[in-house]
Amino acid sequence: MSREIFLIAGLGNPGEAYAHTRHNAGYEAMALLEKHYQVTLERKMLQGVLAEVPQGDRKVVLCRPLTYMNRSGDCVAKLLHWYHCEPDHLLVIYDDIDLPPGRVRVRREGGPGTHNGMRSIVEALGRQDFPRIRIGTGDRPAGYDLADWVLGHYDAQTREIMEAAFRRAAETAADWVENGIDHAMQLGNRPG
Repeated sequence: MSREIFLIAGLGNPGEAYAHTRHNAGYEAMALLEKHYQVTLERKMLQGVLAEVPQGDRKVVLCRPLTYMNRSGDCVAKLLHWYHCEPDHLLVIYDDIDLPPGRVRVRREGGPGTHNGMRSIVEALGRQDFPRIRIGTGDRPAGYDLADWVLGHYDAQTREIMEAAFRRAAETAADWVENGIDHAMQLGNRPG
């Protein structure tokens, strides 16, 4: 029996030095999806680490690219090809400095904005018509270097806000698999 494939990629940078930084919001949401589906991402393949989750007539593939952020497209494009997955069955979760800390925004498609990981994916796929979940980290203070900001850690109060955002992003991703993008947008884009 052939299963319909749903691929969820959570973006970040590999390695302990980058753990729990603003740029690793996609990794944080992916850790919660691992718990939700009761799997561990451990299969190294096509420049990522992944797990396959059978769900009746569907298969959910969870992936954390092991490339650095600005090369995320290398992994995602290879996975789409390997699994014969259509772009509307790809969901990318990533950080966004243009949204306030803790705000989650779900879109059916769109451009990469200022995000290098999304730019890499759009370039590698040659299209931008795939769903995404953006997790707001807030913009850097005036005079702050962008790289230092996105690779920095949250203070305790913001970390609490972000934990709720990671949970919402993971819940929304699971909902997308079950109920489609329109329902996931209603769930993920609600205030609060």
